[in-house]
Amino acid sequence: MQDIAPFFRWLDYYNPVEDKLSPFYKTEYNTQQYSKTIYNYYIHPYWDDFGSATMYVKVLWCDYENGFAMLELIGEWNDALYNDIMYLKTNLIDLMVKNGIYRYVIFCENVLNYHGDDDSYYEEWLDDIKEDSGWIALVNTQLQVDNEMKRYHLDNYINYGDDYCDINWRPYPAEKVFDAINALVNGQVKRILD
Repeated sequence: MQDIAPFFRWLDYYNPVEDKLSPFYKTEYNTQQYSKTIYNYYIHPYWDDFGSATMYVKVLWCDYENGFAMLELIGEWNDALYNDIMYLKTNLIDLMVKNGIYRYVIFCENVLNYHGDDDSYYEEWLDDIKEDSGWIALVNTQLQVDNEMKRYHLDNYINYGDDYCDINWRPYPAEKVFDAINALVNGQVKRILD
């Protein structure tokens, strides 16, 4: 797991360390010493801690003018034992909503499991953004994650599933990726970025 680094291709255009509105503003990373872990496995030092014991994040893009952000997650999404959605919502998303972010693309290729529990934080998140035509889209979830989320009916609050899987987003500029996901969420296209 220590070799899985967050996506870095857009760093020349947006860097959360340089964003005064980011909770990760002025974060310093020690690439000589790996200290962050998921269970007993070290992860790459460029992942950011938002309070979860089993999941880390990287804010890849944040466009305050157009009201959207793109995040990448790694680890195990565990609401049952660790209430990860509470930490994500209260320590990151609430700040982003306060700063005008109401559409979220979350890349989940590196989320290996999901353990569900209460859906109230998902409902609250959607309530916070829906008046501004906001939405949440999970892109490239693993099959086991997708299946478990369906058991908890998170599709009432989040866009995910077959249409959002196997999307080759990495070669494209951030704005193009967002436009494609936005079109998918709004039913303007069925498949994107093949």
